[in-house]
Amino acid sequence: MNRFILNETSYHGKGALAAIADEVKGRGFKKAFICSDPDLIKFEVTKKVTDILDNERLAYTVFSQIKPNPTISDVQAGVAAFKECGADYIIAIGGGSSIDTAKAVGIIINNPEFADVRSLEGVAPTKKACIPIIAVPTTAGTAAEVTINYVITDTEKNRKMVCVDPHDIPIVAVVDPDMMSTMPKGLTAATGMDALTHAIEGYITKGAWALSDMFHLKAIEIISSSLRGAVNNDPDGREGMALGQYVAGMGFSNVGLGIVHSMAHPLGALYDTPHGIANAIILPTVMEYNAPETGEKYRDIAKAMGVKGTENMSQEEYRKAAVEAVKQLSKDVGIPDDLKDIVKPEDIPFLAQSAFDDACRPGNPRDTSVEEITELYKKLL
Repeated sequence: MNRFILNETSYHGKGALAAIADEVKGRGFKKAFICSDPDLIKFEVTKKVTDILDNERLAYTVFSQIKPNPTISDVQAGVAAFKECGADYIIAIGGGSSIDTAKAVGIIINNPEFADVRSLEGVAPTKKACIPIIAVPTTAGTAAEVTINYVITDTEKNRKMVCVDPHDIPIVAVVDPDMMSTMPKGLTAATGMDALTHAIEGYITKGAWALSDMFHLKAIEIISSSLRGAVNNDPDGREGMALGQYVAGMGFSNVGLGIVHSMAHPLGALYDTPHGIANAIILPTVMEYNAPETGEKYRDIAKAMGVKGTENMSQEEYRKAAVEAVKQLSKDVGIPDDLKDIVKPEDIPFLAQSAFDDACRPGNPRDTSVEEITELYKKLL
C-alpha cells in the first residue's frame, strides 16, 4: 500500500499572494502568528504579506527569532511567543527555516507533550494536527510548504533532527514567484540545486512508485530548464523554479530521500553549511555510488535534463550522462566542486556516523554503511 499526502489548497503564479486575505476570512481566522526571518523583514519581503493583512484590517504578530538552520531554542521561543500573543493560526514566510520553525511550533502548541522538541525527531506519534499554517515560500528549493517533513538543529549534539509528521503539513500554500524575486544569485542557485536533489533522490529512493515518479521526472525537467534563468533573475526562470521545486516536494515528501541528504545534514549542523550547497556538491558523487541499484532510471533523468540521444545509449553511457548533466548545471550556477573548504578531515568519523543515523539514509536505493559513507566524504575532499 502507498500513501500520498498533499496540501488542502495551494495557489501558484504571479499574484497568488492576493489569495491570503480570502483564505483567512473564509476560514474565520482571527489573528496570525507570522514566522519570518530577520533578513526578510529588513528587506521588506515579509511586508508584502503584512500589507495585505493591514489593508484588510486583519490582526497579526510577527516572530522573527529564526536562524538559517533553526534550533531547538528557536522553536521553544516561538512556542512561548505564540502562547503570549493569542493567535489562532500561523503564516510562515520564508525558506525552509521559517516554515520548519512554524511547523514545529504549530505541532507543539497542539501536542504539548513534545515541548522538549527532541522527541519530535523521526516519526513522532503526535495525536493532533498542528495549528493551521498558511505557508508562503520565498525560496525555490525546500518545498517545505507541501511536505510532511521539517528539520531542527540540536546545537548541543551538533546534529540535525529530521522530523516526519503528517500532522505538520500546511493547510494552504501560496507559491508566488514575486516573493522569490529578491533572492540573490547564490541563494537561488543553492536552493535550486536542493530542489533538483529532492527530485533525483525521490525518483530513485526505495519508496518510489508510479505516482511519485510522475512528479519527480516532471520536476527534474522543469528545474533543469529553469534554474539557470532563475539565477539570472529571469521572470520565466523564477516562475519555473517556483513550480518545479513544489512539484518535487509533492513527490519526495511521500516517498523519502537518500544519503545525499543524510550526508548534507551533518554539514549544516557542524559547520552551518547552506543545505542546498551541501546537497549540490554531494549529489554527483552519490549518484555514481548509487548507479548499480537504479535500473534504467538514469536514462530517464538524463533525458529529463535535456540530454539528447539517450535512447541509443548503453547503460554505462546514460548513467554517466545523467551525472555529467548534474555536474554541468551545478557548475553553471556557481556551486563549488568539492568539500575541501568545508569539511575538516578529523571530523569525518563523526559526519559519517551522523549521516548513517539520519532518517533519510534508509530510503537510499543502495544499502550502505558507516565505512562506505566515510569513503564518500573522503572522495569529496
